[in-house]
Amino acid sequence: MATTTYLALLRHPPKYALASVLIAFGGCLFGLDTGCIGPITTMPQFIASIGHLSSTLHGLVVSSILLPAATASFFAGHLADALGRVCGIAIGSVIFGVGAALEAASVRLAMLFVGRVITGIGEGLFLSTLVVYICEIAPPAYRGPLASIPQLLVTVGLCTGFFVCYGTVNISSSISWRLPFALQAGLALGFAAACVLLLPESPRWLTSVGRRDEAAKTWDVLGVSGAEREKEQEQVSIAPNVEGRKRPRDLFKVFGHKVWKRTALGVFLMGMQQLSGIDGVLYYAPLLFQQAGLSSSQASFLASGVSALLIFLATIPAFLLSDRWGRRTSTIAGGFGLSACMILIGSLYASRSVHGSYGAGRWAVIVMIYLFAIFFSITWAVGIKVYASEIQPPETRAAATSLAYSSNWIINWIVAFTTPIFLANSTFGIYFLFGSATLLTAIVCSLFMPETRGRTLESINDAFEHSGSIKSSAVKIVDRLRSAMQPQRRHGLIADAASEDVELDILPARLYTMGIP
Repeated sequence: MATTTYLALLRHPPKYALASVLIAFGGCLFGLDTGCIGPITTMPQFIASIGHLSSTLHGLVVSSILLPAATASFFAGHLADALGRVCGIAIGSVIFGVGAALEAASVRLAMLFVGRVITGIGEGLFLSTLVVYICEIAPPAYRGPLASIPQLLVTVGLCTGFFVCYGTVNISSSISWRLPFALQAGLALGFAAACVLLLPESPRWLTSVGRRDEAAKTWDVLGVSGAEREKEQEQVSIAPNVEGRKRPRDLFKVFGHKVWKRTALGVFLMGMQQLSGIDGVLYYAPLLFQQAGLSSSQASFLASGVSALLIFLATIPAFLLSDRWGRRTSTIAGGFGLSACMILIGSLYASRSVHGSYGAGRWAVIVMIYLFAIFFSITWAVGIKVYASEIQPPETRAAATSLAYSSNWIINWIVAFTTPIFLANSTFGIYFLFGSATLLTAIVCSLFMPETRGRTLESINDAFEHSGSIKSSAVKIVDRLRSAMQPQRRHGLIADAASEDVELDILPARLYTMGIP
């Protein structure tokens, strides 16, 4: 049924689907940078131009984009709330393009650092707003797949980045490493222009700033029917002040008494997504494959490109089935799968079963790296970013999503900076760290992560709000149980809850994960 629905959507795409695809190209820019920077920093031509990099300098060059991105992402919600989603994304893309152009023109290491800092600022400004925009324009039935498109295009960017570097490594001049940066700059500026010229503003943002008539017209332009607008009239408005300007939203509301739990959950999930080690694998894939025994640049680049291609192919079914599997199921199952891959790799190195020039151990490591990338692509890559945005209430969605992305960037920086240092001092420690982090996440999500698949944004919001009221929850829980479950099962659940000391304010979320409305 889902496949038939998606095929119909592809045959006659409404405007909201086309807008989602166009805005998702921002993910391709992020993928390009991630796919290029590892191979670039190991190219002989780069070393000849910039100089040899120690493990610490290598980590700093790769990760220098991330802390600026984390800082910019923290304020991206303010920018998106003040100027609109489309304008915020376009501004970030222009800044990204300027930074990438500076990287391409670098003649020394300091200039490259400055370029990557500027690129990071732009990346942080636009990346967190992509999914917010899609979540706000997509009907509930298609929100999961459409909001997964940015991640699908991240994998396209990864493939492009790895294979562009594989193709340019044979160029004897510095063009070999400058060309991938120049490609990023051109695409970023083109993406910014396309956003401004072709995309309508989010009708939910228009409603929130009091432009309801314009919002209604935009819904019509996007092709979203009245029944699919998810109680648009309930969206929170920002009141204009006496000067006619809109009052900015307060970022600190994301930790207000009603929303702090879901904000913390989004921040935790986005941070642990990076502590899985995925970007450590992607940034340093050539280094990891060289450690496993693929010594030549071409061999390690080709192996890295194959991993990116596998990620892309694995993301396609994850994109198509994102609303069939559910966010909770894919996150928990993915956590256990990722943990198994990382712990197995660490065990192989710790037992000294991996030899650079012979034996099955090195091939087992390569296969496990590929499996890890596939597991991540079909589970955590798609669901977590969508989930972190859709669980937020309308008045704090942009700010809370930006905060979650800041967590993602900060952990990403830690992983990117420390991975080469870990690898230089221990062949197995970093893998055990990643494996433990993913296992912990799976356990936490099995206890505290409600399912949101197929729910409207407003019903998700209501469910979280109701779960915070202790006094009123007891009666509502019993009423829901009576209407939704058999008497025997109802008494069994209440008894189980009592025996486990389950608090009443989290029991509604437990019921919600079981599919009880």
